[in-house]
Amino acid sequence: MNKNKRIVITGLGTLNAVANNVQEFTRALREGVCGIKPIDLFDTKEFRSKNGGQIKNFIAHDYIPNDFSLKRMSRADQLSFAATLEALDDAGLYPLSNSLKEEMGIAIGGGSGGLWEAENFYSNLLKKGASCAHFSKLSSVYCASSADKIASGLRLTGPKTTFMTACSAGATAIGYARDLIVNGHASVMLAGGVEPMCRITYAAFNALKSVDPDVCRPFDKNREGLSLGEAAAIMVLEPLDAAVNRGAKIYGEILGYGVTCDSFHMTAPDEQASGAVRSMQAALKDSGLSIDNVDYINAHGTATPVNDIMETKAIKEVFGKRAYLIPVSSTKSMHAHTLGAAGALEAIVSLLALKNGFIPPTINYSQRDSQCDLDYVTGGSREAQLHTVLSNSFAFGGNNTTVIFGKYAGRDTEND
Repeated sequence: MNKNKRIVITGLGTLNAVANNVQEFTRALREGVCGIKPIDLFDTKEFRSKNGGQIKNFIAHDYIPNDFSLKRMSRADQLSFAATLEALDDAGLYPLSNSLKEEMGIAIGGGSGGLWEAENFYSNLLKKGASCAHFSKLSSVYCASSADKIASGLRLTGPKTTFMTACSAGATAIGYARDLIVNGHASVMLAGGVEPMCRITYAAFNALKSVDPDVCRPFDKNREGLSLGEAAAIMVLEPLDAAVNRGAKIYGEILGYGVTCDSFHMTAPDEQASGAVRSMQAALKDSGLSIDNVDYINAHGTATPVNDIMETKAIKEVFGKRAYLIPVSSTKSMHAHTLGAAGALEAIVSLLALKNGFIPPTINYSQRDSQCDLDYVTGGSREAQLHTVLSNSFAFGGNNTTVIFGKYAGRDTEND
């Protein structure tokens, strides 16, 4: 691997519970907007929770031109395609040239995929019988469909990969995309994640009793669990020299990432925090940074009792006494936990914080937990000149990913 090849982010795109584009998202993060509200995508009367981070009033034609067929796109496909178009436009690369199509790849994290469509299909099957079983209604059910639809719609012929490591999938996709560029397998990468709301996933988390009946309260003493959400989050990655040569806007650069596994439990984190510790340490080692270089930690912060204590413990073990000096926040308190998209969405949060000089708050917080005693930035957003942000994503199955982003300040390119 060419460790000297620096990879930057030049375009962002997102739809989530608090914003339908990056500009709105920046404002919502600054203002501490809560998007966790009653769900109307399906009936929730039998569940512990009635709330979630749903993207309301999403009409695909408002975001995706008629040039692209929506007929066989699932909700996940539509959301991710819309976010991709925004990211490419933001990067100044859309419409794509033929040569760029050949060199561009895509890496996406996912979770539920087309389960929302599968649920509706099965419901109609029970009502109408086998006559409604058309392939067009099931062609987007599989989780790799979103990457497939983006690649085929834009005619991309570079590498294409879908990650299914639960809540760390979006972050892992970003790290993998960086490696593909560094190793010369692609000149530009689309990377991120997508997660749609669906009844099956909502039922599963309710059955686990891991959701808060109201809104999630990360690190709060009275927290009762997470709030489920949906989102699409896509970014454009390219080499620094290429971005500088074409005069691109640069949000920041990927300094390093780490991936580990707990090998502990399918749904519970290792309470000793060993996997989370090693993930952050691996990211620091990959970046060449010391603990003194990290200015802000975007926490996984799910608001489940065990996770928040575990993550707090891990941060203390990695950063020692300095852990108490580093601002920490969980934006899941605003946009909810978006599972397969979470790592990518919170990567965008990290980059917006770097670019715009502020730390987004942990909202819904009211009472301190003695076991969660770090600086969680709970009194609204905080202005700060950040240089380095560390973003954690810890998932079911013990899948851990940490990504470190750095501010680009006009430093020399590799070839200067």
